[in-house]
Amino acid sequence: MLLLAGVGVGGLAVIGALALWFHYGTQVFFEMIRTGLAACF
Repeated sequence: MLLLAGVGVGGLAVIGALALWFHYGTQVFFEMIRTGLAACF
């Protein structure tokens, strides 16, 4: 059951990432990822 929930959350994350990519375009999408990773480290 826990594995199924993890797969569901992962699927939603992928769908959300694809939606952002199509909405904002590739350049902005990768810039947001790079900024987010830089903020973590």
